[in-house]
Amino acid sequence: MLNLVNLLIPVKGEAYYTLRMALSVSMIVLMAIAAIAAVILVLLQPSNSSGIDALGGSSETFFGKNKGKSIEAKMKKWTWICLVILVILSIVFYVLQIESLWT
Repeated sequence: MLNLVNLLIPVKGEAYYTLRMALSVSMIVLMAIAAIAAVILVLLQPSNSSGIDALGGSSETFFGKNKGKSIEAKMKKWTWICLVILVILSIVFYVLQIESLWT
């Protein structure tokens, strides 16, 4: 594994190599945390389909009227936040790896 990282991060000096390695490892750890959080949040959310209940027509409930304030809405919002963080970290990690190949 270390040999693969050595190919991705050219050596310019000990301090530069250590900084790049620490940055790469920390970004991978943050991406893993964001991905695991997103998966857990998606698994905790209830299904959007009503199943067999949809055949009987739509019924308004208290939670349907106040969907923006419910726990489901908060979990959906945090899922999107985790996914956006994951995308941003992935793009930054890719750019840093490409930049290290050109320098």
